[in-house]
Amino acid sequence: MAGMTETSVPAKATALPRVLGTRDLVLMNIAAIVALRWLATAAKLGPSSLALWILGLIIFFVPVALVVLELNARLPGEGGLYLWTREAFGDFHGFIAGWTYWISNLVFFPTSLLFAAGVAVYVAGNRWIGLAEHTTYNAVFALTILWGATWLNIAGLRRAKWLQNIGGIATWTAAALIVIAGVVSWQHFGPATAVTAANIAPDLGSVATLSTLATIALAYQGFELGPILGGEIRDPTRQIPRAMLISGLAIAGIYIAGTAALLIALPAAQIDLIGGIPQAMAAVGERLGFPIFGPLAAILIAVGSIGGIGAWMTGTARLPYVVGVERYLPAALSAIHPKFGTPYVALLTQGTLTTLILWGALSRSTIHDAFVILLDMTVILGFIPLLYMFVSLPVIARGSNRRSIVRWLACTVGFATTLLAIVTSTIPPAETPNPRLFVLKVVGGSLVLIAAGLLFFFLSRGRD
Repeated sequence: MAGMTETSVPAKATALPRVLGTRDLVLMNIAAIVALRWLATAAKLGPSSLALWILGLIIFFVPVALVVLELNARLPGEGGLYLWTREAFGDFHGFIAGWTYWISNLVFFPTSLLFAAGVAVYVAGNRWIGLAEHTTYNAVFALTILWGATWLNIAGLRRAKWLQNIGGIATWTAAALIVIAGVVSWQHFGPATAVTAANIAPDLGSVATLSTLATIALAYQGFELGPILGGEIRDPTRQIPRAMLISGLAIAGIYIAGTAALLIALPAAQIDLIGGIPQAMAAVGERLGFPIFGPLAAILIAVGSIGGIGAWMTGTARLPYVVGVERYLPAALSAIHPKFGTPYVALLTQGTLTTLILWGALSRSTIHDAFVILLDMTVILGFIPLLYMFVSLPVIARGSNRRSIVRWLACTVGFATTLLAIVTSTIPPAETPNPRLFVLKVVGGSLVLIAAGLLFFFLSRGRD
């Protein structure tokens, strides 16, 4: 509804306790945004991935940060991009933005869980590697972490924030270990992957390169998460910009330096999508006489991934809660736990739906295939609300000439990059045995989930 202000945020949604400070937001941003699995995904492309990280920083990460900062300054409050889209385009589009953002994370959680499970097998060196493609192991590991994080969040942010804080610290430590291993490997053995002026330039006409760029954009996504918890942050107009600056510099540094270190430690062709980092650390450790490198990296990366899951679970559960307050989703989703003061029904619903999606992905698919399909669905569903975000700012800021050129550039470049990532995610990888089935699962599955949200919306309108 055009013309709304912060006072239009449901009163019930502003009753959540304000417990997050700058340190919590910095660690949450790092835990949520830095997923070290993206290092292996990028490094598989070779040295040109380093240029893609810098390109993604310029055409996606920075635009997202600028737009989130201005939108949060103009319209703070619990709900973030849901509120911004609703302010610019009305209830229907606000609902679609909130719904697709929430449901994209229900698809994203299984990829994070499967990655953590795949990395954890390297804790015992080579003894447990056979479990990596074992469906029962992956399911039990993933569901244990999922429901453990769910119950922590139900118990309150004061408890749950420690999971994401520990995850952020583990990610920092793992990234430092990867970079150190890369430097040591360079000094003792030279680079395993040669970096030249010819191979560092990305081939932007290649589908594989564009797919990697889409993944890099997804890796940089997450600055919009903090404002979703705006009602639970102490002085959000000051804390959010400060946390974004600190964490943004750290995130870009981790991704670029970490990918370079992987390429130094292993040839690009030998880097595995899930186990690439522990493999590289183990290889360096064996050559240096420190076999603990691989298991230590596996532990830190698994803990960091679990912390990231906790961070996203905390933030995204607020969307069905806020939308439930406004009666577009079942009213039960807006229920607050009488003891802990948390949206416990939304959290339980989120955990249940993620469980169903995980089981559906694991059935009749290898772990690798399930991972890739869920990843592409995450890009499609998760970037739709970002498209809304980039077009909402010009509408909300209309009539204001302050920073108009910077705003226009950020919104235009960010929108174009986001749209490119969505389109690229519908293209099957070259090695896909059945491209039509791949498209059906990725595009068809995304459309079914969007249609489910539309059904909720129109049923709620019918009750009015």
